[in-house]
Amino acid sequence: MENENHFDYIICGGGASGLMLALALCSDSYFYDKKILIIEKESKNSNDRTWCFWEAKGSVWDSLLYNQWDVAEFKASNFSKEIALDPFQYKMIRGIDFYKKIQSELASKPNITILEEEVSSIEDQKNHVSVSGTKRQFRGQKVFSSIPTRRHLEHKKKFPVLHQHFIGWFVKTEHPIFDPKTIQFMDFDLPQKGNTRFIYVLPFSAHEALVEYTLFSADLLKDEEYEAAITDYLNQKNAGEFSIEDREQGCIPMTAYPFWKHNSPNVMHIGTAGGWTKASTGFTFQKSMRKTKEVINFLKTGQDLNNMEQRNRFWFYDLLFLDVLSKHNEKGHMLFSLMFKKNKPERIFKFLDEQTSFLEEIKIMRSFPVGLFIKALWKRIF
Repeated sequence: MENENHFDYIICGGGASGLMLALALCSDSYFYDKKILIIEKESKNSNDRTWCFWEAKGSVWDSLLYNQWDVAEFKASNFSKEIALDPFQYKMIRGIDFYKKIQSELASKPNITILEEEVSSIEDQKNHVSVSGTKRQFRGQKVFSSIPTRRHLEHKKKFPVLHQHFIGWFVKTEHPIFDPKTIQFMDFDLPQKGNTRFIYVLPFSAHEALVEYTLFSADLLKDEEYEAAITDYLNQKNAGEFSIEDREQGCIPMTAYPFWKHNSPNVMHIGTAGGWTKASTGFTFQKSMRKTKEVINFLKTGQDLNNMEQRNRFWFYDLLFLDVLSKHNEKGHMLFSLMFKKNKPERIFKFLDEQTSFLEEIKIMRSFPVGLFIKALWKRIF
């Protein structure tokens, strides 16, 4: 009976990163003989979020897409640009569709167990990891945790923390104000009030869209401030009467804090808790896909988990960008405008996806005011 609670791999947290990792383990013949456990405190049977990302047309996720778009628009008070995303598409997946698909695939795997329970502690005991739930205790050889921590908040002076915080309304409007083929990637043509603020629109028809009021800033607003901004936007667009069909709200930490420093030989933090959120944009889904592949390949080396290299030059770019944006939050609209104004769309999206060459990155860097970033670099060095 004791061995029933012993596993080769334990995944604490059944969100996007945990489920991606579980599916990757179960789909690779190298791990067919490994016992895997997912512990998740919630049933994950509701549409609690949406994920959006850009990638090439045709991928493993296409069967789950709620919608996809081929054109995006960037807008600021003195500049706008329509962007043909080819060879990419901007894609949207609903949480409920993702959970159902992955859980269904995992249900057919004989070597995986899924339990609904809250994890209270994770302790690396050198030769194994002890995972305590609210009801039971488990033992794993390697443990992966996406359970959020607040460690990054303790080091805000060294690693600034902004938040991508937003409220979004799924609206149905009286008048046909949306172009179903074009997303509003960032619309900065609104009062910035000393912050980085924009409207983000994902249209589903001429009358239906997800409209979000988003900030990249340190402090959150009262709900009514986000909602007033969305109402103002719809009124300016002459939406007429509108109904709110659904609502979403989120707050994603934007920090280059090195979460991986808390990994141990047998415990690795994944997802946002592991620094898998792109610090300069708040996007997580696409980066989690890449990191999952890296973890799978690394496990096959048999090395301690804290030996996996987590830092690259893109981490340093994000660190400098957040240094600048935290000190000059009112300049966010200007920085993004310069990037979109002076670069080809494909280069921008490759850069945000950490897929560019060093030469392409130099071209991106030349878009920005040199002085701001030189000062940030100088402070980091000295």
